[in-house]
Amino acid sequence: MGLLVLTAMLFCHIIDDYVLQGWLATGKQRDWWKTNAPDKLYKYDYIMALAEHAFSWTCSIHIPILVYSYLCQDYKAIYIYAIVFLVNWFIHAITDHCKANLHKINLIQDQLIHICQILITWIIYMVI
Repeated sequence: MGLLVLTAMLFCHIIDDYVLQGWLATGKQRDWWKTNAPDKLYKYDYIMALAEHAFSWTCSIHIPILVYSYLCQDYKAIYIYAIVFLVNWFIHAITDHCKANLHKINLIQDQLIHICQILITWIIYMVI
């Protein structure tokens, strides 16, 4: 059952990071706002797009864990779930910022970080 959860998490990652991201892929780029909305009012709007995509991605990779927990009636990890959720949300946003705006990492590094997030998250939930 654990490998099925991991496979589903990886699938949800691919769907959210490539298919569902849509306009947020553009909106999380600071340069897009400089070019298309140069007014100072919009200077930091890319941060909202980063946060929203990272939240969506974090929700997506946790769906298999939630379903598994529900089916197994295993709710003992609710506090750990909240902490892991917040940490994943933050790491995803920072990683995407490093790729989209700071140009410090490439797509391969970005994806490896996200896959490591998934593996670590999966291990945490499988150990609990």
